[in-house]
Amino acid sequence: MASFEPNAVIRGFQLTVVGTVRALQNPNLFRYEHFRQAAIAVAAGVVIQVIIQIPIITLKFGLYLLSWVINLENATWDDSLLHGLEFLSKSVLQVPFLLMTLMGRVTPTLDEIFMQSIQWVDTTYIQKHKSEDPDSLRAMYFPSLVMFPTKGGSRSSRPKWELIMTFVNRYGKRMGTLLAIYSLSMIPIIGRFVTPAASFYTFRSHVGTAPAAVIFGTGLVLPKTFIIRFLHTYFASRSLMRELLEPYFRRISFTPEQKRRWFRDREGVLFGFAFAFTIVLKTPFIGVLMYGVAEASTAYLVTKITDPPPTPAESEGFAESQVTWKNKHDFLRLSLDNIDKLNVVTDEKQTGNAGKKDS
Repeated sequence: MASFEPNAVIRGFQLTVVGTVRALQNPNLFRYEHFRQAAIAVAAGVVIQVIIQIPIITLKFGLYLLSWVINLENATWDDSLLHGLEFLSKSVLQVPFLLMTLMGRVTPTLDEIFMQSIQWVDTTYIQKHKSEDPDSLRAMYFPSLVMFPTKGGSRSSRPKWELIMTFVNRYGKRMGTLLAIYSLSMIPIIGRFVTPAASFYTFRSHVGTAPAAVIFGTGLVLPKTFIIRFLHTYFASRSLMRELLEPYFRRISFTPEQKRRWFRDREGVLFGFAFAFTIVLKTPFIGVLMYGVAEASTAYLVTKITDPPPTPAESEGFAESQVTWKNKHDFLRLSLDNIDKLNVVTDEKQTGNAGKKDS
């Protein structure tokens, strides 16, 4: 539970706000192809939503005709069916969000936004500390990251159709799980225990048995649609965070095991950061446009939860050194006003230690 402690989640929320504010100050952010793609995703999403609504409207019309033959005034199954379909189409499928994530896998635009934003973070960091001793400042991220080839990443060498099918398969499994939970929750008597049990199973390995039991108890009194929506947001936030961090992992080569441990050690902050963005990205129309801002904000996040990378020639062993977030507890204790201070203090200590060795 140490990586999922409340102050880590809160710090993740804070980094969402700070990262967004700083990203929006970048004058080059809104020049990218991403926003044209976002407009296309919105338009395609509207078309697909219309297509999805056709069977729902047809079903409503069929129930209306059936009501002339059968008295449905005292029946509840028809209302439950229509409510479930509306809920799944609007709150679970999230078609524009799905399309934007899919487009990010096959076009380099989000990668370009990330790298330009890393450069912007470095620039603003230097400006903010220009009155301080340059030797006490942290190393830059962009000059080294831009030297790393992306062809070593997990995706770039694979055909686009394979990337699309991998994503669709993963998305389909997640949606299938949520649909199964929702369907099982409709079963009389045992149905009311399905969504709380699913919540307990999902969170037990991350937050521990006792907090997961509290979530289970809360799920018994909250509406099941709320629990389904929360579970969907949780799974979507994890998926979103992995997508947003992909430009970093394309350059810094981690083994699957190293990557799993890397995420596990930072999961509280990552959950808070991605959960906030997932809520924003669900906003109709505007949410899709914010996807690029989320990628730009992730560049700021990376500078807080990783060390500045070395050059490719000196990168051996760097990935393993990043698996454990070494200054996590110090960073979580910082006030929001001093969120950049740790980099300076850490480097001052390193400089001082180096000076002692030289002497």
